[in-house]
Amino acid sequence: MAPQNVFSMFRQSQVQEFKEAFTLIDVNRDGVIEIDDLKSIYGNLGKVPADSELKEMLKEAKGPLNFTTFLNLFGEKMGGTDGEETIRSAFAMFDEEGKGVLPEEYIKDLLENMGDNFTKEEIKQTWKEAPISKGMFNYVAFTAKVKGKQDEEEMAKA
Repeated sequence: MAPQNVFSMFRQSQVQEFKEAFTLIDVNRDGVIEIDDLKSIYGNLGKVPADSELKEMLKEAKGPLNFTTFLNLFGEKMGGTDGEETIRSAFAMFDEEGKGVLPEEYIKDLLENMGDNFTKEEIKQTWKEAPISKGMFNYVAFTAKVKGKQDEEEMAKA
């Protein structure tokens, strides 16, 4: 069976959003996301992971991380492979105490000021479904919700 064209996996508007995200991450604009690009983008977020963690992220691409590969990775993740753990791990990088929650205001600040900035209305819409309690955003429950599932352990925590 021939492999599916990655561009046909997404609506045109989604491809454009992914292209904007890719361009944001590809800091040096060479068409490939490399470790220095990741260091720069994480530096803008206030915390740069160890080189070993960044290298692990890039290993998922199984080759140069160009835009087509970037789309393929999203297609795999959205298709229900190991995306849930990857998303959770991305949030966990900012959770130094490992509690599974981050301050709501911190997340709002990131959404308003990093990358493709969210408007106040977009944040309001997102927050309608977000698991927030006592000013803390539960990224473990949120990740399960985004992926359309919650395993028994996560449901017990939520």
